[in-house]
Amino acid sequence: MTAPRKTVLVSGGTFGIGRAITLGLARRGHAVVAFGLEAPQVSSTAQNAIPALRHELDREGLSAELMEADVSQSGDVGRVVAQAMARFGRIDGVVNNAAIGPLGTVLDTDEALFDRIIAVNLKGPYLTSRAAIPHMIAQGGGSIVNIGSGAGWGKPNMAVYSASKGGVVALSAAMAYDFFHQRIRVNTVIPGGGGIVSGMSLGRVGGDAARFGKGAPGTAAGRVASGDDIANVVAFLLSPEAETLSGTVIDVGCFAQQGGPIPPAPAT
Repeated sequence: MTAPRKTVLVSGGTFGIGRAITLGLARRGHAVVAFGLEAPQVSSTAQNAIPALRHELDREGLSAELMEADVSQSGDVGRVVAQAMARFGRIDGVVNNAAIGPLGTVLDTDEALFDRIIAVNLKGPYLTSRAAIPHMIAQGGGSIVNIGSGAGWGKPNMAVYSASKGGVVALSAAMAYDFFHQRIRVNTVIPGGGGIVSGMSLGRVGGDAARFGKGAPGTAAGRVASGDDIANVVAFLLSPEAETLSGTVIDVGCFAQQGGPIPPAPAT
């Protein structure tokens, strides 16, 4: 049986993993409102992504609302939610995907960069969820999917990024408790398996895709994970088939929540 059409907001939905999620949901017939920034962000190569995504949607005979908006600004988020309500009359799902991931320890991350990472990666999901949840309550329920990271359990040279993603895992669990009786499900997806191309991942290797994913452990499928793999799990969590799931964390790949091996000491 075909799943009912849903209206879904996707932050950071115009490039990388978010782009794959937008396309995956549009292919399933959902009404998608995807938003992001066209200007390049710190440590990311993502920019001017909306025209290319619009071209791909047109090429496949699909449609989605594409907007430029900053997930860390309540006014921008409010504008996205207002557009979704005006265009479709409801909000069934939110995918909090937008993130930035500068590398660094606490010693080489200055205060301004700390604030920006937290504003995008943690305040962003808070703002988007806070704006959408009242509409979900009014219509009898909904689903929120937050995109986390294996770094949320702590990884070297990712101090503030790890802190922000650990916060996402905790925020997801808290919201799952808080809105359980309103039938709003909140789950976290961890992109595991290595090799997933995004503005963030490419930014960490200077934009050189050939340097990305080497040595990645891959997945049980015998290959590294892709944005489409993440999109498939997100689509499942938004679907009626997942109506009993809330407060869960799903790794798409390689046991990301268990961290990884201790890296070798730097050469002296």
